[in-house]
Amino acid sequence: MALRPLWLALLLGGVSVTALPAQAAQPASAHASAGAPTTASAAGAHAAPNAGAAAAGDNAATAPAGANADAAAVVTAPAVAAPAAAAPAAAASSTTTTYSLQQLGAQYALNLRGVDGSNTVPIGVRDDQVVTGARLNLRYAYSPALLPDLSHINVLINDQVAASIAVPKDTSGTSLQRTIALPAYLFTSDSKLRLQLIGHYTTQCEDPLHSSLWANISNYSTLSIDTQPLSQTNDLARLPRPFFDAHDIRRLNLPFVFAGTPDEASLEAAGAVSSWFGALASYRTANFPVSVSTVPAQGNAVVIVEGAAQAALAPSPLQGPTLAVVTNPNDPNGKLLLVMGRDGKELKQAADALVTGSQTLSGPSALITQFSDLVPRKPDDAPRWVRTDRPVSFGELIDAKQLTVSGYSPDLIRINLRVPPDLFGWHEPKVPIDLHYRYTPQSYMVNSSLLFSANDQFMKSIPLLALERLEGGEKLRAEVLPDSSLPRQAKLEVPLETLLEPNSQLQFRYMYDYIKQGECRDIIIDNVRGAIDPESTIDLTRYPRYIAMPNLAAFAQAGFPFTRMADLSDTDVVLGANAGPAEYSAYLAVMGRMGDSTGYPARGVTVLRGQRIDAVPSDKDLFVIASGADQAWLKDWAQYMPAAYDRDAQFSLSDLPTRVLGWFHSNPRLDSEPSRASLAYTGSGVSAVLAGFESPKAPGRSVVLLASNQPDGLKDAVTALLGVPTYDKQPIQGSVVSIRGKEVDSLVSAQTYYLGHLGIWRAIDWWLASFGLSLIGVLKALGVVVLVLLVLGAFVALRRRQARRDRARLQAARQP
Repeated sequence: MALRPLWLALLLGGVSVTALPAQAAQPASAHASAGAPTTASAAGAHAAPNAGAAAAGDNAATAPAGANADAAAVVTAPAVAAPAAAAPAAAASSTTTTYSLQQLGAQYALNLRGVDGSNTVPIGVRDDQVVTGARLNLRYAYSPALLPDLSHINVLINDQVAASIAVPKDTSGTSLQRTIALPAYLFTSDSKLRLQLIGHYTTQCEDPLHSSLWANISNYSTLSIDTQPLSQTNDLARLPRPFFDAHDIRRLNLPFVFAGTPDEASLEAAGAVSSWFGALASYRTANFPVSVSTVPAQGNAVVIVEGAAQAALAPSPLQGPTLAVVTNPNDPNGKLLLVMGRDGKELKQAADALVTGSQTLSGPSALITQFSDLVPRKPDDAPRWVRTDRPVSFGELIDAKQLTVSGYSPDLIRINLRVPPDLFGWHEPKVPIDLHYRYTPQSYMVNSSLLFSANDQFMKSIPLLALERLEGGEKLRAEVLPDSSLPRQAKLEVPLETLLEPNSQLQFRYMYDYIKQGECRDIIIDNVRGAIDPESTIDLTRYPRYIAMPNLAAFAQAGFPFTRMADLSDTDVVLGANAGPAEYSAYLAVMGRMGDSTGYPARGVTVLRGQRIDAVPSDKDLFVIASGADQAWLKDWAQYMPAAYDRDAQFSLSDLPTRVLGWFHSNPRLDSEPSRASLAYTGSGVSAVLAGFESPKAPGRSVVLLASNQPDGLKDAVTALLGVPTYDKQPIQGSVVSIRGKEVDSLVSAQTYYLGHLGIWRAIDWWLASFGLSLIGVLKALGVVVLVLLVLGAFVALRRRQARRDRARLQAARQP
């Protein structure tokens, strides 16, 4: 039987797929069934600020960057019959999902201004659901100056008018609420909701940007969508769907099922898979509830199978590392992703093939017949972190299509950044940005400008001048591009500590001035454009890597120091010998957070069970999870911990709770607050503690402890780590954090060790600063001392020389 290599496999980094001729048919497009658009709810239980930009920047629909760069696998897909096309599930119940415009990315109220003002928010639609109905509950207000006969507010779905709202005089200037039915057939996979004001205040000549032309749409307006599930084929080619669908902006909630009591290999394989899904989920965050030997009653899940005895759901007897998609036996509309192996080694090979080469898989199941080891990762090479070995172009950080805007007052151009948290900016210059930009020059431009901000902090305004006002403007006419834009260049700077903040973002806004031409001549012509060129660069090469530890802020936001190796190959996760689903779920959620930070699966993580300190490897960073009664094995760790949780809770305390600290400072000593007291108590309340300290096994290695007096307390800790908006969380920082229900308190920040290296002169300057001195000051003082000594030496030498001359003259005078 001839085997046919797929060209796509070669294109994706050396993962080759071999399929038998009888392989299952590819799934038909869900949107082509039943003659109606296939759509789904995209209810947003959680969206990070600027969620639309974040989703585009992270490209969550694809595998994490660099995931398949060095993979080599051969996959065989057994022949299994599959339906040729998807169709709505028979007798499927309808589901209604409601989310606000704020959850869709509208962080502020939508202000519609002018004769034709509009604003747009995206609506993600899952591929495995079809929209059967939708309603927009609109909260709005409009100007009393609008003429009812000529003005109205349009609601558009994918630029098709779904409804028009009248603006009568008697309700103008008041807060209104109205529910609008939207046609279901207008929704597609990547839908957009646009609200448009058509406004006029006079029948005579009018100013198209008059201040009386306005309508305000609250971002608390809600969109409700009724959906029904669609039958889907069992096909690995659809991965990561339906287990993760990039169109769904809600928090990913994906159950994991261990077919039997998991050992270390099963947990390591599950950690690699959960980190892969966490990287895909990105800003949405991800939660992975765990069960043992129990498949969820409905929905999708990942099933980890180790050994033939556990492979009850497998489509055929196990012959090696195997991946398969099967229907959930409890839910005809749910799917199970089976990751299987006859032993721990094969199971991890199957997981590695999934997280590094899923784009090459097809058919209902695949047998991994060969898998070559990946090239080892290097420190600090996480795909999502901005590189520090060379300047990085904007085109590497964002799709070039998102760097172009149009109109007189367009939306911001947003570039999301993930800067390594251990960059050291003390006494260092600001981060340089070499900006290349283009704009449409107008003859009347006076106050037009390009505004540059970072994390909503204004940095600089660049004037956009008319050609006549530019030096050498006549010569510049030859440089105007065919699209009538003028290329320019500017040097910008931004403080490193600003970029170290979580969810860091560069923001560019084009502001074109509009000059009135006179009565009946004020006509807006939409002929202005602005663009940031992808070859613009940001340069982090001058900053050394050096950070004061422990630093739970760096752990919570970037998974540091564990993510220093993108595959977590320097990390051991230590669980209790009697750990259960609560501990497993917390472990998988943290692995998902690590994957989100790095953009790479944690395929190198090692899991240990109930290890004493003397049995733990000395060359690894440690993440320790313990809860409830399963903490006896931590007793020999207690002397090294700033906090502990057995039946009694014990904490170290400092002045940190009374201070308001930021994310990072250029001077880490500002965050250091030594312990001043200790506290111990006994109670039955559910709470958790997060603590960081230096590993007792090796200097420079770190330990992060997540402990709770009850297993349910781990859920609160994970929720705080993920930063869910409904959680009343305060910044996680310092070295000890107490989590009580929805309250987060940082208790102490005792920085006791450092990671990284400084150059000799920086190191001397940093050491002198601990005594209130600086290298420059010391060198100046030494210079003054040396100069004084030189002057004194010269003076003494001259005096001695003069004395010798005087003696010589006296001797000469005494001679006859």
